[in-house]
Amino acid sequence: SGVVISPDGYVLTNHHVVQGADRITVILSGGNEYDAQLVGTDETSDLALLKLDGNNYPYAELGDSDDLMIGEWIIAIGNPFQLFSVSNKPSASVGIISAIHMDFGQQKSGKVFQDMIQTDAAINRGNSGGPLVNSLGEVIGINTFIYTASQFSEGSIGIGFAIPINLAKDIAEELKISGKIDRSFSTGLA
Repeated sequence: SGVVISPDGYVLTNHHVVQGADRITVILSGGNEYDAQLVGTDETSDLALLKLDGNNYPYAELGDSDDLMIGEWIIAIGNPFQLFSVSNKPSASVGIISAIHMDFGQQKSGKVFQDMIQTDAAINRGNSGGPLVNSLGEVIGINTFIYTASQFSEGSIGIGFAIPINLAKDIAEELKISGKIDRSFSTGLA
């Protein structure tokens, strides 16, 4: 899943959604298919920015993830279990913000999940990269991962996590400029 974030065709998704892809095709609601170019990707934050050719795309308004409250109603949108192929429309599940500022630190994969938004909305395989929206329809997060009941279960048990949109906006801007996130910095301390 992913979300169009501007009328000129920029699409935000997770890095793990496009990782290793030779060709990326985006299918918008209604079934129109577009080839997408990978503008840049950041494995550490698990975010990627794509670009569709052209202009005048319908796009989602981005909200403010610094202005969230526990208990606030939200909607997770995406393509769980490839259900989009049945109707050319995304699926939505409703829930609340269960927690904010969830820090998981660096994962074995190298990803760093900090300041995550927790939700009980059903997020399943295929929802990754899709938007988490508030009751105003503003994107406040990018659905990223879930906890499952066991290593043998793949479905939602109501514990899902999204990258805050404010972080995603910052990453997307840097990817748009340079195609990557430069983390090669020095503090100047010896």
